Amino acid sequence: MFDVIISGGGPTGMMLAGELRLHGVDVLVLEKDEQPNPAVRSLGLHPRSIEVLAQRGLLERFLAVGQQYPGAAGRFAGIVPPHPPTLDTAHDYILGIPQPVTDRLLADWATERGAQIRRGIEVTGFEQHAEGVDVHLADGSRLRSRWLVGCDGGRSLVRRMLGVGFPGEPATTEWLLGEVAVTAEADEVAAVSERVRRTHRGFGIGPAADGLYRAVVPAASVADDRAVPPTLEEFRTQLRAIAGTDFGAHSPRSLTRFGDATRLADRYRVGRVLLAGDAAHVHPPLGGQGLNLGIQDAFNLGWKLAAEVAGWAPDGLLDSYVEERHPVAEEVLTLTRAQSELLLPDPGPQAVRRLLTELVGLDDVSRFLAEKVSGIGIRYDLGGDGGDRGHDDKAGENPLVGCHLPDLPLSRGTLYDLTHAGRGLLLDRTGSLTASGWADRVDRAPVASVELDAPAVLLRPDGYVAWVGDDVPTPASER
Repeated sequence: MFDVIISGGGPTGMMLAGELRLHGVDVLVLEKDEQPNPAVRSLGLHPRSIEVLAQRGLLERFLAVGQQYPGAAGRFAGIVPPHPPTLDTAHDYILGIPQPVTDRLLADWATERGAQIRRGIEVTGFEQHAEGVDVHLADGSRLRSRWLVGCDGGRSLVRRMLGVGFPGEPATTEWLLGEVAVTAEADEVAAVSERVRRTHRGFGIGPAADGLYRAVVPAASVADDRAVPPTLEEFRTQLRAIAGTDFGAHSPRSLTRFGDATRLADRYRVGRVLLAGDAAHVHPPLGGQGLNLGIQDAFNLGWKLAAEVAGWAPDGLLDSYVEERHPVAEEVLTLTRAQSELLLPDPGPQAVRRLLTELVGLDDVSRFLAEKVSGIGIRYDLGGDGGDRGHDDKAGENPLVGCHLPDLPLSRGTLYDLTHAGRGLLLDRTGSLTASGWADRVDRAPVASVELDAPAVLLRPDGYVAWVGDDVPTPASER
């Protein structure tokens, strides 16, 4: 019996597998595709996801193959603030990196940590019982696990078999996405792209890897089944309809379609089965938040599910995954809906766009939007148990509790250098505190950083502040 089976080997599933392995959980990833998907559906990582990678010591391998775009997190619906805000992070940039590369690096990490990954294995069903979950496979065999996590995308079989509602709106617009070779000269491609985007913001074409071009173009209609990729002729027809030329597109490496459906699962957990990533939420691709949202789901869930497997999780810890991540997804759906409206060519949305273009010139507005899109502004509701009220804000809670800490410089290295093992961390400026009661899952680090405006801070394994004060609380297991 496995501790955890993950259905789906995309970025969410691989991030979760790596997180679970940090805690010694016996994890198996099942992916129905025999080979990794070559389609470049995401082009970048946002600051909070970049911080996640830094917290696990993974960032250098991503930086080696990505391109940094400072200040790009301030963009909203393509509107660029005149003075991009400076976010409270040591990683204030978008990291341009194609999704297949992200997928590969996360899969490498999960494998290095000891996760088992089986490709070409399709989950066709499951049954829950008191001790675990029996997982049915397409070849007629079964596997048993204590827990099952559906990371199997927007058409999630796991979600459908759970009977979990997926309310929202169906797609009304569809785009075709392709990586293709072209015969047109680079100057011609750039000129046409600049001209067409003045009136068709849903269109774009630019250089990709290996001498190919990545092109996005509105589809003629919404397909009955978006799992069926477009043909090259359909793709070229739409290029000609929107741009007046197909650029001599040929030899596609990948062709796919995506829409603006917006849906959110009403539950993320039923018994011993959980949902994460696109299996739990789908939304328009504006702002490139889907992959980032999934990675951060996995980062929140991993340590909590590991605690449940290990037997030390207090009551409600695993359910806090739903309580914390469901509102975050709701907010992302709001942001992507709003951006979709602002891209419409109709007079009303364009009037709002002109107004917002003026508003983002205000520092508070541009910072507000950048923090929302980047994930830097996330604050979890931890019930107001903020410890020392000497640091209270107007709401009566410690302003640090529920927030993540940026990668603060320490006397030796930085804060995130201390978080690679995925354990809790007690940062102690008093020099007198101990984490001995939690030694199996919490490290202690004496610090003198003046940037830590508190006597002591207890960080969860995902880097969010659980407690602030000068007298360490008693572990739940000892109460």
